[in-house]
Amino acid sequence: MKSILQITTILILALGITQCKKNKAAEPEPMPAANPPATAGTLKILFEPMVGDSNLILGAQTYTNSAGNTYTVTMFKYYISNVKITKLDNTVWSEPNSYHLVDHSDDNTTTISINNVPFSNYKAIQFMIGVDSARNVSGAQSGDLDPAKDMFWSWNTGYIMAKCEGISPQSTATNHKLEFHIGGFSGSNNTLKIAAPSFNGDTAKVTSVITPTIHMSANLNEWFSAPTVVDFSILSTVNMPGSSAKAIADNYADMFSVEHIHNDPH
Repeated sequence: MKSILQITTILILALGITQCKKNKAAEPEPMPAANPPATAGTLKILFEPMVGDSNLILGAQTYTNSAGNTYTVTMFKYYISNVKITKLDNTVWSEPNSYHLVDHSDDNTTTISINNVPFSNYKAIQFMIGVDSARNVSGAQSGDLDPAKDMFWSWNTGYIMAKCEGISPQSTATNHKLEFHIGGFSGSNNTLKIAAPSFNGDTAKVTSVITPTIHMSANLNEWFSAPTVVDFSILSTVNMPGSSAKAIADNYADMFSVEHIHNDPH
């Protein structure tokens, strides 16, 4: 009788193990987690240097300013920061940590990419020319704000917002040089400017398959015209904050304009 019970118990256990194995084999393999659909893309801004209606060619072409002075340009660079873009429904998206140095002697810097832009159609843009006061007093910076970029004076006077250098026969400076280093972030001589060039009714479409490029003209002649006409025989160098730097910044506040927008598949 004991042997029969033992045999019966063994058979029951064997059947349980077999059934367990079958149940395990029948369990479906878990499906891999699906990647969530993308919700953001990239918008590019291509800065194209101009002098009036002419393309700016560094060191190789002569231009004329509003005072009738002739000049050539050897350097043209500026900070673009605090970029904001507006959707068709008037909501605004702001780029975080938004500081870009555009140097027209380096093609690698003249197209800036704004990443993680929410998919939408955008009808307007706004940005600061220069580096905001918070970053001017934040100690050593990195990336485009690295003092090694030669766009920084000192902890007291801060960043140079924009630079233009060249030569003019009308300049009374040594070797007829032109040197406009524009800075100052506080007080009555604050040179920070907000630019909001119109899209002229166009839109920038950021989608999963489209990366728009805004072609942005930067007109250097605006540095030397309204509201203050600059005569190089009177003013040819500015290299510290003050009223002259403020006057130049007031002039170049409107140097940017949108030429057109390409909504190109990527």
